Amino acid sequence: MQETAMQNVFGFAHLWENGDLISHSVAVLLALMSVASWYLVLAKVLDNWKLRKASRAVGLFWSATTLAEGIQKLRDVSGDSPYVQLATQAGSCNSDCEAARGHLASRFNPAEQMERTLRQQLSCAQAGMESGLTLLATTGATAPFVGLFGTVWGIYHALVAIGISGQAALERVAGPVGEALIMTAAGLAVALPAVFAYNAFTRVNRVILTDLDAFAHDLHAFFTMGKPFVANTARVHPLRDEKHSEAA
Repeated sequence: MQETAMQNVFGFAHLWENGDLISHSVAVLLALMSVASWYLVLAKVLDNWKLRKASRAVGLFWSATTLAEGIQKLRDVSGDSPYVQLATQAGSCNSDCEAARGHLASRFNPAEQMERTLRQQLSCAQAGMESGLTLLATTGATAPFVGLFGTVWGIYHALVAIGISGQAALERVAGPVGEALIMTAAGLAVALPAVFAYNAFTRVNRVILTDLDAFAHDLHAFFTMGKPFVANTARVHPLRDEKHSEAA
């Protein structure tokens, strides 16, 4: 009965109670890394869900009769998503080409101005999608070593205490050493979700960026080469104009 009571003493609470400033700092650091990584994971899951909705709503944009209507349809589905920002910037660039006369941008032809605008917007979208991934990668790479440092520090103090007491029996060593290994387990528990989430988000971002690039290419083609149907009805008829000239 006494041996069972001694075994139940050891645990995280006992480790925290008998720890010093360094072991407490390691535990707090692991807790902060875990909270930050899980917050980013949940935020990224929500953002990627919205982006997937926006990618499925691109067909609504092309089914609209005007640019403003298409942008509004996208905004109704996905809010201010990168798809909406791409379409908005492309429309603004198309209407502001004449206003750019006298500026450095006016030295580009309209197609190059459109390409430049869309490329900048894609870069901004990519930066927004990749924000936070560095923290996940850092957490996944460093959390095991932070936990291992806590374990080494705990084992060192446990062995020092055992040496001072002069009692080196197995039951005296196994408890403190096993207790110190909690830090290694905590480091792995923090690192593994961060690594899995980083790999998953990297793949999802690659797919979405490919879809955004295709949408930007379609916008570029629409604004630089697309011709309204109404314009085709106002074509010049050389034969009819020649008859009018002969009658005159």
